[in-house]
Amino acid sequence: MQSDPKKLIEKNQSLTHSELMKVTSHVQREQGEWVLHTVMVEGCDVPFKFKRQGNYQNLKGARVNMTYYPEQETVGGITFEVMKVVRIKKG
Repeated sequence: MQSDPKKLIEKNQSLTHSELMKVTSHVQREQGEWVLHTVMVEGCDVPFKFKRQGNYQNLKGARVNMTYYPEQETVGGITFEVMKVVRIKKG
């Protein structure tokens, strides 16, 4: 996977890159062989989600740089907007 956000955005115009976003909440839950991470950031009501093979350091209170795109998720017949993270790095 490429780690340069500029190259990722050039290949996929729907991606957004944000820097130094302050994490207000970070939840990790097992989902089969993966760990699903949900991050909430200051000033945004939409959750940012990504999967990893294992647990990740707790990001609450940290500043992070993320590359992500919007996605729709349906839970119990209700559609929610979420941000699918393709790259996350401490800022």
